[in-house]
Formats: sequence, C-alpha cells, structure tokens
Amino acid sequence: MSDIKLAAAGTVNASKIYGSGDTQVVALDDVTVSFDEGQLTAIMGPSGSGKSTLMHCLAGLDRLTMGQVFVGETNISSLSEKDLTLLRRNKIGFVFQAFNLVPTLTAIENITLPLDLGRRKPDQALLDEVVGAVGLADRLNHKPNELSGGQQQRVAVARALASGPDVIFADEPTGNLDSQTGAEILDFMRRAVDEFGQTIVMVTHDPSAASYADRVLFLEDGKIVNELIDPDREDILHMLAGDEA
Repeated sequence: MSDIKLAAAGTVNASKIYGSGDTQVVALDDVTVSFDEGQLTAIMGPSGSGKSTLMHCLAGLDRLTMGQVFVGETNISSLSEKDLTLLRRNKIGFVFQAFNLVPTLTAIENITLPLDLGRRKPDQALLDEVVGAVGLADRLNHKPNELSGGQQQRVAVARALASGPDVIFADEPTGNLDSQTGAEILDFMRRAVDEFGQTIVMVTHDPSAASYADRVLFLEDGKIVNELIDPDREDILHMLAGDEA
C-alpha cells in the first residue's frame, strides 16, 4: 500500500464488473499496479482487455466495483462526486483521441479552461513554456475549426499540461493523427516527462507509440499479464505476438 501512495497513481485489488448473471463481464480482475512519478507508461492489450477501463477508473471517470484507486496519497475510491470532480480538475490532466476541445473557444481559451473552471490563475511562466514547446504561439487566437487535427491535439496536450497536474491520462492520443503528426505529439509528451517531470499514463494499440514509454503494461482479460521496461518497437511486437500465440 505504501508503494502505491508514493506513486503518482495506482490501484489496489481493483475489480470492475459490468452486468450480472449470464451477462456479467469482468473488465478488471483484481489489478494492483502503481505508476511512478516522472514516467511515461503505456497500457496495451486486445480489444476488451480492460485497458480503457483501467484508465477511466484511475482517472476517476468510472468507479471500481471493488478495490481502491489512489492519485498521490488520496484514495479517490472514497471521495464524494463533488470532491472527485475537484480532484480531477486540480490534479489530473486528460488527452483524448477526439481532442475534446470547445468549438466556440480559441486555442488559448481551451488551454486555460481547466484553470478557469477552478478559478485558478495560470502560472504564466509554465503556460508560456508549454505554448512554446507545442509550437502554438502563432495560433492561440484560432478556434478549433481553424486548426488542423495535429494542431488541435497540440492544444489538447497543452491544456492537460498547463494546470501542472499530478498525472496526465492519454487515451489513444495519436489515434486520429497521421504518423508524422502522431510522432510529433509523442515527442512532445516524451519531452514533458523528461523536461517537466510530468507523469503520463497512455492507452495505445500502436507499438510505435508505446515505444516512447519508459514502461509498457500488457492487459488481457482484465489482468496485467506482462510488462516491458525501456522497450523498443521490436520488443513490443514480439510481446504482442507471444500474447496472441
């Protein structure tokens, strides 16, 4: 338990069950895992393996059936909906495949939206650094429909970083992007970990994307069945092929 609390996030004996009787589905099956601060972790697995469920429960977007989820030293499993909303706003960043930008807001307004909702003033130095790092300085007054898909995802990544969250959860962040743009986003996420000390947990099906991670977890049938440390693409492909054999 203490190891989990020292990590950026983690679960203890986490289970998530949908339905009952003949229609019961065990999406997570007694998973205990921790995610260290200042690391990029990729979560992989076949469709239905539980990887998105694990992320959603870690991020407080869904609740476990049994077990506990920690963000830092906070057991979020016992929080009220109000307190959980505040924790998500103040301590967690999100990057989704579909960008999830507000179409009526400019790029800079989308980036600072979580801060505005929490009535927090941005750390201007951090905001300037993030905007510069994602290469958006000349696009800040553009609305999402005036930006390319890659630029929109840059806004989404900048939004996740600008509030200085304890951990960022990224769900297939390059899924809607071409390979070159996806690589640029992954390069920046890697820099966020190496230069800003950010903690990122990313769900992906792409071995190339997962190769940017410090650690890759492999899920199957709601359980963690394997992991790789400092992986390269060939290691990941080999592991995936072995899982399928």
